[in-house]
Amino acid sequence: MEKPSTARIALKWGILGAIMIIIYTVALYISGLFKTPALSWIPFAFLLFGIVMSLREFKLINNNFISFSEGLGLGALMSAVCAIIASMFNYVYITFIDTTILQQMRELQIEQLEQQGLSSEQIDQAMEIASSYATPGLTFLFSMIVYVICGFIFSLIVSAIIKNTKTELDF
Repeated sequence: MEKPSTARIALKWGILGAIMIIIYTVALYISGLFKTPALSWIPFAFLLFGIVMSLREFKLINNNFISFSEGLGLGALMSAVCAIIASMFNYVYITFIDTTILQQMRELQIEQLEQQGLSSEQIDQAMEIASSYATPGLTFLFSMIVYVICGFIFSLIVSAIIKNTKTELDF
């Protein structure tokens, strides 16, 4: 029996994970809740869900066997697919659909710095530094890196938990 296609499974669950992240992100942007830091971690739960489901599907198709390396590779590939799609959407959204998102984030940062008791000179200096990193292109790059790294770590953990390798003496 031939092995199931990891690329097909990674693509399927990467797209589904990205769709969940996109829907959630749009809901946050529309409601204005994207300013709440605790809610920014929920997309990683969708990423983890996609990894678990992709590894589970591969294991079911492969007669209940999956090695650690197969799980890690599949999870990392699924994370990369999800990262590319979700990051591209986020880039398009903040560049073309709602161009005020980055400005709203800047205003939130200024409020937080004022609450910390910084002077206006210190706030201006901090915002000058932050504004060089708050571009749609760098937002795309940083989100790609974070999704891929988190996906790799999640894949390490999930693969270690669900691995089930074949014995060498299989008659």
